[in-house]
Amino acid sequence: SLQIGDSANAIRVQGFSALMHDHQGIIRDFADSASLVAGLDLVIGVDTALVHLAGALDCPVWTLLPFVPDWRWQTGRDDSPWYPSMRLFRQTGTGRWDDVIERVRAALEKAVADGSRHPARQ
Repeated sequence: SLQIGDSANAIRVQGFSALMHDHQGIIRDFADSASLVAGLDLVIGVDTALVHLAGALDCPVWTLLPFVPDWRWQTGRDDSPWYPSMRLFRQTGTGRWDDVIERVRAALEKAVADGSRHPARQ
């Protein structure tokens, strides 16, 4: 997990700590985050500064978007004109995260089965 602060604490409180490696203790700034991101095969997250950082670094990143996203994500596409290494996963209806997670799961399984080291555009 690359979460820090309250978000990282929420992971712990919900009992998911054993499922993740927590980097909160070594992330002091965006440079630390950038260093961690650069060493990953893929970043998966929602529309936060971290996905923008990964995209700006041209690291593979999958971004989960709400049904009505921020204007910069445009509509009707699964890529980003600003970040070629990014793939977008959009809700099909307000509050419908189940289908987004299912599509991410299927894409991740495919990337692993294909042995991809750069799964962003698969």
